[in-house]
Amino acid sequence: MKTIGTEIFKNQSGVALVIALIMIIVLTVVVLAASLTSIFEIKLAGNKRGATDAFFGADSGVQVVMSDPSNFDLPGKYDATGKYNYSVNAANPNPTKADIIIYHNSTQTGAPRGLGFSAAGNYEFMHFLIESTGKDQVEVSPIKSTCVIDQKAVRLVPTLQGGN
Repeated sequence: MKTIGTEIFKNQSGVALVIALIMIIVLTVVVLAASLTSIFEIKLAGNKRGATDAFFGADSGVQVVMSDPSNFDLPGKYDATGKYNYSVNAANPNPTKADIIIYHNSTQTGAPRGLGFSAAGNYEFMHFLIESTGKDQVEVSPIKSTCVIDQKAVRLVPTLQGGN
């Protein structure tokens, strides 16, 4: 005597279709996961490139200012607060378009710590702070990376020696 329930399980027609559909679903999930991971990695690489571009832009701003000692001439270019906005002068070289501001710190005096100057009495020390802000130069992303580098600089000025 045959039961109806056992005949259904013995009939194998359509099993290949069910297995094929399950395999298609599994492969679709794998492909979606791989593509989402790839998109995430591309965005991450773009952000890293932008941050690196901003860092090197800010660093080049500091290097450009440090290469010209006339940027530290007082009172000339500095306003009453001791601030000189290097970026607003179109004649100044600025290949990476960094925003550069130089501050003269008149409250700080003496030799910088750790330099071991033996002739500290023969020099006047002028303390400056260079603030350089670099930005991502590529126009692809609406969100730009920025980097700010603060660099201290000290200018040694020989003092007049009293003589006989």
